[in-house]
Amino acid sequence: MTRSIDGDAAIVTGASSGIGRETALALAREGADVALAARREERLSELAERIEAETDAEALVVPTDMREESAVEALVETAVEAFGGLDVLVNNAGIVVGQGIEDLPTSEYRAMMETNADGMFFATRAALSHLRESAGTIVFIGSFAGQYPRSYNPVYAATKWWVRGFAQSVAAETTGDVAVTTINPSEVRTEIAAQTGESFEERFDEGEALEPEDIAEGVVFAAKQDDAMVSELDLYRRDKFEIF
Repeated sequence: MTRSIDGDAAIVTGASSGIGRETALALAREGADVALAARREERLSELAERIEAETDAEALVVPTDMREESAVEALVETAVEAFGGLDVLVNNAGIVVGQGIEDLPTSEYRAMMETNADGMFFATRAALSHLRESAGTIVFIGSFAGQYPRSYNPVYAATKWWVRGFAQSVAAETTGDVAVTTINPSEVRTEIAAQTGESFEERFDEGEALEPEDIAEGVVFAAKQDDAMVSELDLYRRDKFEIF
């Protein structure tokens, strides 16, 4: 059974582009008010204007560096105060920098760990009591890279393995009070960089990889579950396992 999320309150991190932007739009189209979090305020403001022009939902712009504990706590407090509660947290913010271990500067290692792991922890910790109260949903955006060994950028992959482990442990700790979903996409046509240095948007033509809207649909599907919970949702391009 599914439920309506019309009137729900959601936070979407990494909302300034790609999966986050399309997820915010998809939630708003279902009637959910959305707090938009990312560092690029101008993009958030443009997205908020679009949401309020195209839907009946309210969009709240909250510029946030997910690596900053106090900023993430302020994000959650601002959203709860504005919307009167919280029903959905989409932990999407993440970055990819560098490649192999031997040439990876410590600064780039820390940037990935602080954004992809610490940021999701800060947001989850700050939101959890509110989500328990609403019997809400947390959606973590994981990755194919967090399921299989890879020969490049192992630190990014490790952060996504962490996301899956953390999400499952949060589900165990909340013992049914909160629905916890991890969505694991393969390549998505966004600004995120591929191994070659090209973005996936540049590397793939339309129809060759997933679109951000595909992941957004998965988030909405998870958020609309009633008594059930989507534990993990793997979204791969159809030829992902083709053997060359």
